[in-house]
Amino acid sequence: MRIAMITDSYFPTRDGVVTAVVTLKKALEDMGHTVFVIAPDPGEKDREPGVYYFRSKKFKKYPEYFLPIYPSNKREVIESLDVDIIHIYGVTFMALKALITAHTTHIPTVMTYVTNVVDTMQYYSPLKIPMDIQAKLAWIYIRNLLKRPNCIIALTPSTLLEFKENGVHPKRTEVIPIGIDVHKFREGLDGSEIRKRYGLENKRVVIHVGRVSYEKNIDVVVNSVKSLPDDVILMIVGRGPALDDIKALVEKSGMNDRIIFTGFVSDEELPLHYSASDVVVSASRFETQGLTIVEAMGCGLPAACSNGRAFVDIVKSGVNGYLFNGTSEGCAEAIMNCLEHKCDIRPHARETAEEYSTENVGKKLTALYEDLAKNSNKDR
Repeated sequence: MRIAMITDSYFPTRDGVVTAVVTLKKALEDMGHTVFVIAPDPGEKDREPGVYYFRSKKFKKYPEYFLPIYPSNKREVIESLDVDIIHIYGVTFMALKALITAHTTHIPTVMTYVTNVVDTMQYYSPLKIPMDIQAKLAWIYIRNLLKRPNCIIALTPSTLLEFKENGVHPKRTEVIPIGIDVHKFREGLDGSEIRKRYGLENKRVVIHVGRVSYEKNIDVVVNSVKSLPDDVILMIVGRGPALDDIKALVEKSGMNDRIIFTGFVSDEELPLHYSASDVVVSASRFETQGLTIVEAMGCGLPAACSNGRAFVDIVKSGVNGYLFNGTSEGCAEAIMNCLEHKCDIRPHARETAEEYSTENVGKKLTALYEDLAKNSNKDR
């Protein structure tokens, strides 16, 4: 099949959406499909070969994101690619361009609901109106948007419950997670060089991976370190708009010797950072899947995660990790449980990750695409 992936974010931006597009593009191409990526234009310096771009401007509130607010030849571009399916990642400008094109070309559309934008508005919204009103308006927009694609893909069952609670009624829904490369994220990798690099020999390491942004509640994880034994070190991997504030919190708390900031880590080195660690942690209640948690589980790490949204579907306390109530004390307790029961949990963590393999996800997506294309052809 010929598939157009139309995404709100792509390189040089690094987030779960970009990871999803890159990972699933490769998985689908390995199965023999042809995949085209259409994304906001980040400027000549950061363009990727083979990607189709729409002119954009930087988002002032978060400069790593680009907004394609200008008119574009969207229909001409998509028609020239002769695609069977349009797969949308995101709910803003690129999604609207895709849906407008689908309406006029009758190409079936799938939308993966990756980010709950309502949760991020308090941090990044440029509008100067009360937040409760913004949230109501956002849900009105989301309800109207999500009823238009032929199918909405939720990453976990929890998202479908959230749809129901907020009056979202898509034409069709499926639960298909973002896949991970279980051959890349695996047990047995040698993380000793990473431990040596950061002086972590004879330490127990807790790793946090992802955008360093306010909605991730990283301050909860940082504060939990105070309640952990002195040999437990927190390694924060990633960059983002909250980085300076998190570093200031660490400095103020006097925990510079207990918390390491690695900055951005390459895709090649990321599995080694997981393998250099003993536990993966997240206090976020924002995740629609929590991709980095699944990657870490692929490397055999137990997960200490907040008891909310997607993590309820992924983490089973005492089996592949431990859930906590969102407080720093609860986070510390979950981390210690993971450390104490690591040997028992590791096999189950790996088993969980294998359920999210790109092979499994690629097969599910292919079946959905074929079904939508078949039904679309009947309607023409």
